[in-house]
Amino acid sequence: MGIHSYFRFSEHGTGYRRELLAGMTTFFTVAYVIVVNPAILEAAGMPRGASTTATILTALFGTLLMGVYAKRPFAVAPYMGENAFFAYTVVQVLGYSWQTALAAIFLSGALFTLLTLLGLRRWLAESIPLSLKHSFPVGIGLFLAFLGLGDMGVVALGVPGAPVRMADITAPGTLIGLGALLLTAVLLARKVPGAILIGIAAATAAGMMAGLVGLPAAPFSLPPDIGPVFLHIDFRAALGLGFLGVVTSVLIMDFVDTMGSLYGLSARAGLLDGRGNLPDIEKPMLVDALSTLLAAILGTTTAGIYIESATGIEQGGRTGFTAVVVAALFAISLFFSPLLTVVPSFAYGPPMVLVGMFMLASVTKLDFNDQAELVPAFLTIALMIFTFNIGVGITAGFIAHILMKLLTGRRGELNAGMWVLGAISTIFFIFYPYH
Repeated sequence: MGIHSYFRFSEHGTGYRRELLAGMTTFFTVAYVIVVNPAILEAAGMPRGASTTATILTALFGTLLMGVYAKRPFAVAPYMGENAFFAYTVVQVLGYSWQTALAAIFLSGALFTLLTLLGLRRWLAESIPLSLKHSFPVGIGLFLAFLGLGDMGVVALGVPGAPVRMADITAPGTLIGLGALLLTAVLLARKVPGAILIGIAAATAAGMMAGLVGLPAAPFSLPPDIGPVFLHIDFRAALGLGFLGVVTSVLIMDFVDTMGSLYGLSARAGLLDGRGNLPDIEKPMLVDALSTLLAAILGTTTAGIYIESATGIEQGGRTGFTAVVVAALFAISLFFSPLLTVVPSFAYGPPMVLVGMFMLASVTKLDFNDQAELVPAFLTIALMIFTFNIGVGITAGFIAHILMKLLTGRRGELNAGMWVLGAISTIFFIFYPYH
C-alpha cells in the first residue's frame, strides 16, 4: 500500500504538496511550545535543558502516532494550561515536588488509556448534544483569535474593571504583525497556496530586518541530556487521599480540553459525520492518552491535541500525512531548536486570528429560537474566552445544558452520558484550583 492510498488523499481531495504545506504551517505555529513549556516547568524546579528534550520527544511521539495510527491532521504536544497548573499550583502552591506532580500526569494518562480501550470515552463524546458540539469550534476560534491578538501585541492586560485593553499598536513588532495579518488575509482571499506560511515567513523576515529577531549564535546543537527528568516519577506521596484532588483535576482538564479541541478541529476540517460525531474517535483519543503516559515518563506534563493545528487545516491539511510532516519537523528541532524557535509571537499571531475567524462558521448551526439549547452553547463559548480556559467553558456548558433541560420540562431529552458528563463537570468545579 502506497502513502497516497494509506492516507486516503483522494478521499479527502488533497495531495502531498497541500499536506506538506499544512504540516509546515502547523509546526511553525506550535513551535513556541519548545521554548515556552520548559520555561514554565523551570518554575517547578525542573531543569530547562532536559525539559526541552522531553517536550520535543513527547510532541514527536504523539504527533507521529496521530498521523500514522489515527490518521488525523493534528499536532500533539504538552498542553499550555496544564503545565501552568502543574508548576504554579501543584508544586508552588500545594507544595508537592515536581517528581510527585509527574505521578499525577502518569496516573491520569493510565486512567485515560483504560477508559479509551473500554470505549467509555467514545460513549461520553457521542453523548454530547449537537448544539454543544457546534459551540466548541466557535469558542475555540474566538479563544485562538484572542491569543493571536495578544501575541501580536494588539491587546494587553488591563486594570480591575477592564481586564483587557488595547496595547501600544505603534510598537514595531505589533506593526509588523498587523502588516502580516493584512498580507495573509489578502493571500487567503486570492486563494494563494501556502498563504499562512508565507505570512509567518514574511513577518519573521521583517522582524529580522527591524532588529527585533536575531539568528542564534549556534543554530545547531545536540539535544540536552534528558536524564535529569527521565523516569523521575515519585508515586509515594501520590498515594495519599490529599493527592486525589490533583489527579482528578488533571484527568478532567485533559478530558475536556481534548474533547473540545478534537471536535472543534474536526468540524473545521469537515471530518464529522451527519450527527456531529467523529468516525473512529477512539483512535485520536488513544493517542492523547498514550502521549500523556509517555510525557510523564519522559519528564513533562499532560500532552494533547493543539488547537493551533487549525492553521494547518486552513491550509488544506486533512489527513495524517500533515501530522507526519509536523512530527518530522519536531525531530529536526531536536538538533536545530535554537534556529527553529526564532519565529516571533507577532509572526504566528496573525494566522491564529484569521483561523479563529474561520472557525466561527459553526455559529450558523445553532438554533437561536431554542433557548434551552442556545443558552448552554452561549455559556460554553463565552466562558472559554472570558475565563481563558477551554475546560471551564465546556464543563459549564454541560451543567447548563442539564439544568436548562430539567427546568424547561425536557428531562426526557437527557441521555445517560450527559448525566455522567454533568457529574464529571461538577467534580471539576469542586476541585478546580480557584486560588
